[in-house]
Amino acid sequence: MKKYITLILLAVLVVSCSDELDQTPISEQGSNNFYRNTADFEAAVNGIYSTLQSYPIYQFYLSETRSDNLYAVSPTGVRAYDPINAFDRSLATNAIVADNWNTDFTGIFRANTVLDQINEELVPDGAVLNRIIGEARFWRAFFYFDLVRTYGKVPVFDRVYTPTETLEIPRAPVAEVYNLILEDLNTAIDLLPDSYGSDAQGKVTSWAAKATLGLVYLTRSGPTYGIEGAGLDADEYDLALTQFNDIINNGPFAFVSDYPAIFDYNNENNAEIVLNIEYLSGGLGVGAEYPSLPVPDGYLRVNGVGFSNGETAKQVATDLINAYEADDLRDDLDIQNGYTDQNGNFNPVPFYTKYLNLERAGQDRFDWGLNYPILRYTDILTMKAEAILMGANGTQAEVDGIVNQIRDRAGLDPVANVDLATLLAAKRLEFAGESRRWYDLVRTGTVVSTINAWIATEDVQNRMQTMDENQILFPVPSSQITVKENLYDQNPGYD
Repeated sequence: MKKYITLILLAVLVVSCSDELDQTPISEQGSNNFYRNTADFEAAVNGIYSTLQSYPIYQFYLSETRSDNLYAVSPTGVRAYDPINAFDRSLATNAIVADNWNTDFTGIFRANTVLDQINEELVPDGAVLNRIIGEARFWRAFFYFDLVRTYGKVPVFDRVYTPTETLEIPRAPVAEVYNLILEDLNTAIDLLPDSYGSDAQGKVTSWAAKATLGLVYLTRSGPTYGIEGAGLDADEYDLALTQFNDIINNGPFAFVSDYPAIFDYNNENNAEIVLNIEYLSGGLGVGAEYPSLPVPDGYLRVNGVGFSNGETAKQVATDLINAYEADDLRDDLDIQNGYTDQNGNFNPVPFYTKYLNLERAGQDRFDWGLNYPILRYTDILTMKAEAILMGANGTQAEVDGIVNQIRDRAGLDPVANVDLATLLAAKRLEFAGESRRWYDLVRTGTVVSTINAWIATEDVQNRMQTMDENQILFPVPSSQITVKENLYDQNPGYD
């Protein structure tokens, strides 16, 4: 299982060092006549996967840190995540905001390169040809979905464009971006296999494409907030439910009864995993940083994890800590309430430990070997419950059953008549540290009221600004705005 992802990333590192240019949508260019056979296209599609190596980091900063789960203020206030957490209006120059934009478009460029050049003469095996096309179309849709949720309108590149051509392509309306996403996902569902052999674990399946399509329908169905964001008031909850029911009734996944087992280094690709990113420790350059990203420097140092992160904390919000019931079995895995440093001083700083296993530390904090779950079976269940509560054809008993299945795994008593607020509260605890919360709030129309009420009580250092609807989106990076005057407009509400 790990051999596969190692070959993916190592092969791409060799190619990308010499062949990649500045990966932005305006400056990207193609690789004409590079691909000559099936092996070349396999390497190229593996390059798309390699783009995901930093995906958990950007999700942590742009979703988890943006939500009411983290009060992530550094003592100096100069970390790049500080203004993200604080709803600062000058984020157009923020490095994280720019890097996420560039990385998504790198993935899109790599997918487009495959799609532009692949044909049956170069890849004569029809099944392999279809699978490679399906993978490229899925990941193009995936990266565009991330872009539209993060920035709203973005330029649509449905093929490889020259640098000159890109200077004439403005940001497209959100509905147009979605047209490409939906077309790609439906094509991917038709072309991708349901499963792979043990030597190809981590590759996207038709089930993952269906799950992503369901999430897209849910997101499109969310409110517009009067902005050009990801919500279109599309009322596609029944379309979403169709995807989720198909996965639940016919897919190979299952509800894992032991919560910690889902994130166990010795239990990767378990029945909960619908889509993940694979990592391998050992100093090969294909390890993960995300498990130690929320962890204070002093805790890493005292436990001998090399190359520590130089930070004091990305503190779990008091409001989230207080939301756990006394008997909740997830609490101890998810959060550690402080640590004793090398000088014997106790630091009462709560931080996420959900993905951390100190016995499995690699060579440094960038070298963890735990796969990252993008979507898991519990996601599918809770999204089904959300779709029903928002108007899809289902029953209250189904919703209650889903929430109580999750509560039972956590050691909690059942509840009845689950409404949207109860579901969101249950999801907040189930997916703490998994970068779901922000999107859940936005999608259900509750983000502005929830965040502002939270800021009023949580922001004891008076470091945060009140948010409004404009802060649901991030700004277009200033590096993109300045490439050509008037090509891209800036999102409202940002300097």
